[in-house]
Amino acid sequence: MNQSRRPPAAPPALRPGRSLAPDLARGFMLLFIALVNAQFFLTHPDTVRTLTDQVLVFVQSTLVSGRAIPLFSLLFGYGTVWIMRRVVESGGGWVHARVVLRRRGLWMLVIGFLHGVLFLPVDIIGAYGLGLLLFVGFLRARDSVLLWSAGIFALASTALNTALGLSDAFNTAPGAEEPAAAVPSLVETGFLSAASERFAEWTLYTPVTLLFVVMPPMLLGMWAGRRGLLERPREHRALLVRVAVIGLGVAVAAGLPDALVTAQFLPEPDPAVLVSLWIVHDAAGWAGGPGWAAVIALVALYLTERAAGRAGGTTGSGNRSGGGGHGSGLVTVDGSTGSPGPVAIAIAAVGERSMSCYLAQSVVFTLVFAPYGLGLGATASASAAVLVAVCTWALTVVLAEVSRRFGVRGPAEVVLRKLTYARTYLPSSRPGRN
Repeated sequence: MNQSRRPPAAPPALRPGRSLAPDLARGFMLLFIALVNAQFFLTHPDTVRTLTDQVLVFVQSTLVSGRAIPLFSLLFGYGTVWIMRRVVESGGGWVHARVVLRRRGLWMLVIGFLHGVLFLPVDIIGAYGLGLLLFVGFLRARDSVLLWSAGIFALASTALNTALGLSDAFNTAPGAEEPAAAVPSLVETGFLSAASERFAEWTLYTPVTLLFVVMPPMLLGMWAGRRGLLERPREHRALLVRVAVIGLGVAVAAGLPDALVTAQFLPEPDPAVLVSLWIVHDAAGWAGGPGWAAVIALVALYLTERAAGRAGGTTGSGNRSGGGGHGSGLVTVDGSTGSPGPVAIAIAAVGERSMSCYLAQSVVFTLVFAPYGLGLGATASASAAVLVAVCTWALTVVLAEVSRRFGVRGPAEVVLRKLTYARTYLPSSRPGRN
C-alpha cells in the first residue's frame, strides 16, 4: 500500500555505551563554569578579604577564569561532528545534517534567550545556538580551513579587545572606580526590572561572546572531533600529552601576572598595564581550554586502562559501536565493560546532562546571590562564592548520578532532542526501506 507521507525519523538511537572522555570533560567543565558564574554574581568590590580568598582567587584566575568557556566551546564543536556523524549513520546526508544542526541551533538560541532573560545574561547556550545557525557550514570545510579560521578569529578578537581595552584605559579619569557589578542587571532589586535589563544585556553579549570567545575553540573542536581525539585517546596519547603540557603551560605562564594582581598579591598597576595583563590572560585561555580537554582525556584513558586491567580485559582495538569495547582507552559510563570508578561515572553523568546541570546552576545562583533572592551577592566573599559553586556542582553530580541509575535523561536534553528531530525525515525512515 502506497503511503503519501513518510513517518518522521526518530532521533538516532543512543548506542549501548558512551565514551568516557567527552562526558567526563563536560561534567568536570561544569565545575569551572560554576566557579566563574558564582564570582560573576558578586556585586561589591570587597570580595578578597583573607588569605584564603587570595589563594582561591589566584588559583581560579590562573586555571579556571578565561579557560572554562574555551573548554566548553571546544567540547561543543566536538559534539557537532558527532551529531553530523550520527545523522549520516542513520541514512542522511549533508542536507539532513545541516537541517538537524540548524534546527538544534535555533532551539538552543530560544533556550538561551529564556535562560538569559530569566537568570544569566552572559548565557552561553544562545551563543552556541547562534554559532550553529551562522557557521554550520564549517563542518564541511577542510582541516586547514578550520585551523586557519580559528587562528584568524583569535587574532581578530585579541586585536579588537586590545584596542577597546586600551582606549577605555586611556579615557578613564584618574581615580575613577569601575562598578563592582559586572552588568547592571545584577543590582536590580526587582525581578521584572532585572529581566528587562537582562534582555538588553543578552542581546548584546550573545553575538559578542560568539565572535570574541567561542569561535576559535569551537572550530578547533570540530577539527578534533573528526579525529576522535576524546573518543579514542589511546590512539592519540602522544598528541594529547603535548597539548596538555603546552596548553596548560601557556595558560598558567601567561595568566600568572594578572592572577597575582587580581588576588592582590601584587599592587594594581596603572590602567594601561592592567588592561594588557587581562588581555594576555584571556588570550591564553584559548590554549588552556584544549590543554584541560587533553588532561581530562588522558585521565579517562588511565581510568579506562585501570578498569580493563581489573576486569581482566585487554586494551587492544575496540569498537565503540558495539557498546562493549574498551580498546583505545574506551569504557562505557554504565560500567558494562569495567567500571572506571563511581566518582568518574557520576561526573560523566553530569556531562551527559550538561545543559540541564548548567541551567540548574543558574537557578541556584539566582536564588542565593540575586537581590530578590537571598541577596548574598552584595556581601559574600570570594571564598564564599567558591563554596556555593562547589556545593552547587556537587548537588548536580548527585542528581545526575541518581538520574543515571534510574535511566532518566536530563530534562533540557529531552526537550532539545525532541524539538531538534521533530519533522525530520531521513532516507532510512522511508516505508519499505530497512
